[in-house]
Amino acid sequence: MANRPIYHATTKPPFYEAINVDFEFYPGFSLSQKQKCIKSLHEAYLDSYPDRNLLEISSKSTMNLGISLSAFNLTLTNESKTFSVECAFQGSKVFENGGPYTDLFDKTSREAKKDERLKTSGALIQFQYFNKNYPLEPKDLFYNWLYINALSQNKELAKQLLCYDSFSDIEFNPQKSINCQAKAAAAFVGLSTQHILSEALLSSENFLKLVYGNQ
Repeated sequence: MANRPIYHATTKPPFYEAINVDFEFYPGFSLSQKQKCIKSLHEAYLDSYPDRNLLEISSKSTMNLGISLSAFNLTLTNESKTFSVECAFQGSKVFENGGPYTDLFDKTSREAKKDERLKTSGALIQFQYFNKNYPLEPKDLFYNWLYINALSQNKELAKQLLCYDSFSDIEFNPQKSINCQAKAAAAFVGLSTQHILSEALLSSENFLKLVYGNQ
């Protein structure tokens, strides 16, 4: 057995709730094993919440929409430059001894995530994205800001996403990681259904206030 969170969109900040679900885990790194885990996780969640619409968001998803919404595949454009959410996130990291490594914007998502400089440049101290600095606290602020901005630019994907209210990411383990595309997607749905998405995206300061309550 294993335990993973499902993120369900809500109507109040932070516009999602994490629901921890116990499910049968199938070990292994193959796509088939990952998809067995997804099926098991979804069945366990829907047993308790049968009226909810659940989508796996990852490259391992059985749905094309879920694959397209993976941070490895979802893109955003800034100053006429287009890159994946993953490349934007990794290429914006500023460390004690280097960064931001903006050349990662031009790499594949996998190359960006595995770049050795991310491991050898000392402690992470902030993010810098197109000459604007972002703090490390709240811990998932910058990632969620990037992901939700990317969704707002991809209108068709966002429209399809709004047909769902609950999201999983089989690759995400909260014991090992902080940022989660399923969590960010749930927050997007929550903000959208409350009709404050545009206001939240006016600035990162607005986003902080509305989503995190200035925490």
